[in-house]
Amino acid sequence: MTISRREILKTGLAAGTALSIPSVLRAQTAPTDVRTVHMVRGGGLSSFDPVVTTDSAVLDHALAIYDTLFSLDSKFMPQPQMVGNWHLSDDKKTYTFELRDGLSWHDGTPVTAVDCVASIRRWGEVKPGGQLLMARASDISKKDEKTFTIVLKEPMGLVPTILTQYLYVMREKDAATPATEAVTANIGSGPFKFNHALAKPGASFAYDRNEKYVPRSEPSDGFAGAKIVKVDRVIWDNIGDQQTALAALQAGEIDYLEGPPADFYPVIENDPSLELQVLDQSGQDYFLRINFLQPPFDNVKARQAVLHMVNQDAYLSVISPDPKYSSNVTSFFGAGNPVSNDENTGWYKKGGDPEKAKQLLKEAGYAGEKVVILQPTDWAEASNASQLLAAELRKIGVHAELAASDWGGLVARRANKGPVDEGGWSLFISSESDYSRGDPVGAATLAMNGEKGWYGWPNSDEYEALRSKWAEVETLEERKALARKMQQVAWDLAGTVLLGRVVTPIARRKTLTGVIGMPELVPMWNMQKAGS
Repeated sequence: MTISRREILKTGLAAGTALSIPSVLRAQTAPTDVRTVHMVRGGGLSSFDPVVTTDSAVLDHALAIYDTLFSLDSKFMPQPQMVGNWHLSDDKKTYTFELRDGLSWHDGTPVTAVDCVASIRRWGEVKPGGQLLMARASDISKKDEKTFTIVLKEPMGLVPTILTQYLYVMREKDAATPATEAVTANIGSGPFKFNHALAKPGASFAYDRNEKYVPRSEPSDGFAGAKIVKVDRVIWDNIGDQQTALAALQAGEIDYLEGPPADFYPVIENDPSLELQVLDQSGQDYFLRINFLQPPFDNVKARQAVLHMVNQDAYLSVISPDPKYSSNVTSFFGAGNPVSNDENTGWYKKGGDPEKAKQLLKEAGYAGEKVVILQPTDWAEASNASQLLAAELRKIGVHAELAASDWGGLVARRANKGPVDEGGWSLFISSESDYSRGDPVGAATLAMNGEKGWYGWPNSDEYEALRSKWAEVETLEERKALARKMQQVAWDLAGTVLLGRVVTPIARRKTLTGVIGMPELVPMWNMQKAGS
């Protein structure tokens, strides 16, 4: 008889005993420095450059060490961050931005307009919102040391919002790096400095308070306002085993644990020193990404077979077993966004439709080609869902194999556009904020611009023509109408298959407060520990 971790936890709780899991950190002294925060993230850093990846750990790293021109507040409205003043011309084609005082790089040199221009151009090569902006711009240039302009061919009202979409300003010499190559300097102008001396790839990374950072005068509000760092150092500890990570949290060896498995929730809730906190109220949409470039999924019928096959409830049962934390999602634009809709959702069937999937596979002419599923073994929820996916595919006659690696290995391999026998891939599972799926201009996963786009490389001129209109329309009703047309195309194309929505809390020690709750990213400013 095999006893699962969940059964062990239930048994311990039923007996009224405290959870005791051996920790590899037990030999260390539990941190007593109230000016240092220890965090365990969901995965290690696969890169240091937010332009070359959409990995959330890399974006959090960038959020700490770089600054942004505009940031979203808690109501998701764009607010100036590095920008002090800005102006739109009467013809609504020229935006003029002036940097605020006090901005300097970690190497002591001042931030200038030319740094901003170079950063916009590099970001605009690969990010969906940036690509849209670059296509509409006739000129982006420096006006003086602190001022630059963006001149548009035609009016486009979403410019400040687009500039909030993962645009991290770098030094001009770093932004001169091709957008396909990663910047490694880690010198920004943000509220934290990356501590190169303490960097231990695979073990930990450290971020120190930037004593020379000048925050804005407005109160902290979402990602916007004053970025006030209230601790001296934040350390990201890499603890791959989640049981060990929980034990470290209980022992006070770490202060913050991202995404504990749902079967740990009762243990955490019964520990008087710990607390669960939902930072992203919109939840995470788990999704399956399909590779358009290689057989068998270069055939639309094969992709549609997967869409019809998926039983969302089965995936949610292994991702988040407690139904109070999960729900189905059938709109391409997520479950809770103003533009979420029910267009072309006839594919959804409770329990999935394996017979329809088999029929579509036959129509696709599937001939037994190997299908490789990338499985992130250090992300339990996605790993378990990947195993379920393999089993489901085998039941409908697909030759499915799992390619196991840590998340960093998956991130590296998913960039390979070649055949599976040459290190390529067919499918992988990931997740993103439900809120993000309501923004087809900014969300990389919602673009369908082929090999210029996000992994899987879906391609639809019809969809992209509709997406380009998103920045032109001004009312919510117009965007809702566009979203319905886009969703019709998206579900026919079947490049992404949704697996369900999960609200995932983080776990923290009660002595750690001030953690800002926003979709997708976790700012490290504003946090403090009792006594600091």
